[in-house]
Amino acid sequence: MASDIDIAQSIQLKHIREIAAQLNLPEDDIIPYGKYKAKIPLKFINTEKAKQSKLILVSAISPTPAGEGKTTMSIGLSQGLNRVGKKTTVVLREPSLGPVFGMKGGAAGGGYSQVLPMEDINLHFTGDFGAIEKAHNLLSALLDNNLQNKKHSLNLDTNTVRWKRVMDMNDRSLRKMIIGMGGSGNGVLRETGFDITAASEIMAILCLSNDLNDLKRRMGNIFIGFDKDKKPIYARDLKANGAMAALLKDAIMPNLVQTLEGYPAIIHGGPFANIAQGTNTVIATRMGLSLSDYVVTEAGFGCDLGAEKFMDIKCVSAGLAPSAVVLVVTVRAMKYHGGVAVADLNKTDAEAVERGLVNLEKHIENVRHFGIEPVIAVNSFVTDSKEEHDAILNRCAAHNVKGVVAQVWAKGGEGAEELARTVIDVVDNSASRFTPVYDWNWPVEQKIETIARKIYGAAEVEYGPDAKKHWGQLINWA
Repeated sequence: MASDIDIAQSIQLKHIREIAAQLNLPEDDIIPYGKYKAKIPLKFINTEKAKQSKLILVSAISPTPAGEGKTTMSIGLSQGLNRVGKKTTVVLREPSLGPVFGMKGGAAGGGYSQVLPMEDINLHFTGDFGAIEKAHNLLSALLDNNLQNKKHSLNLDTNTVRWKRVMDMNDRSLRKMIIGMGGSGNGVLRETGFDITAASEIMAILCLSNDLNDLKRRMGNIFIGFDKDKKPIYARDLKANGAMAALLKDAIMPNLVQTLEGYPAIIHGGPFANIAQGTNTVIATRMGLSLSDYVVTEAGFGCDLGAEKFMDIKCVSAGLAPSAVVLVVTVRAMKYHGGVAVADLNKTDAEAVERGLVNLEKHIENVRHFGIEPVIAVNSFVTDSKEEHDAILNRCAAHNVKGVVAQVWAKGGEGAEELARTVIDVVDNSASRFTPVYDWNWPVEQKIETIARKIYGAAEVEYGPDAKKHWGQLINWA
């Protein structure tokens, strides 16, 4: 079987103006980055049209070393929906550069369900991550300059500063470091470090912002630390947010590319799900909903983490409501949850699949907490057996949930047509009414405890000494 990159490079890409034409975007209005990529100006967001379109979230069971394939399934489903007559755009996150060169690899899908040009998307793309990195580090530089500048000092207590620098690369040696060595001409001696760009607070803020002015306002609210009188200091106190927004004037516009089958794809933003909301920008999602009738998107990690944040944070903040949730499951993942070692996952074992299905059952329960009926997509592999597929589908039927085997890696959109029709049926005929798990007006403790109990099945929540310490500071200045 051909590799992902061999498949991608065998495709004759359409010029980006052809992809834009599918979305009724005038060629003169898009901002091309070469022949196959373009930025879409924010003026094409149509709030009223967006409310009429259908938002489909793709999530998954608890992650396993074998991988589940949310991105591949998202792309395949969008191709399948287009093939059955629904004008659909897939809207995804941009990959972080660091993992591209590690074990994880890229994040542009796989097989015949990829977004192209995959090499560009997985590397520098249109420079969004570089702009976020520069905006973040501008604030870092202004912060250190203020610490050194006695005349205009904000009197910051360096022991309370938590703002680091970022770069889009995995470099463990820079995680913790001492800066300002070599005398006063080199700054103030203090401990700091580097995070990866996808973990930047700027990334998370960009992905929740509505426009450039909103982005500027939100960045002004970034907490830097306390002064020596215990007063909180923000980015706006350094007058940093205007310059930071200027650096992001192009990065705030979503990126238009194409799927392997030549359908539109929008890729924008890339926050990690374990420390942020783990999904593409609100702007990109609204753009997709404005320009098409169906939008397929995905959220990082499993349903308990990524989907929960997508719905409780992104959807509530932006006034979005998913019409359906597709839960991706694999035979190999079920066997792993059933106790099979990674080395043995390709061996047929329907009994192990049966044991592992308790994980899927919990995620079905979690989706229903949000008032939405899930669709189960079995991401098919050549090593799967019919007996193993049937074990999953029979358990779905027992819970009155629709389940479909999809061959999106091997067959692209053709392998997702049945899944597409099933999703359309659920969207058109289910009584789903999106309901967040918690109310934003609740106290933070109540929100945490609700998520812990409902989503994770916890009996209670305990806070450690550090959490209690920082919690007190948060309550005092929030």
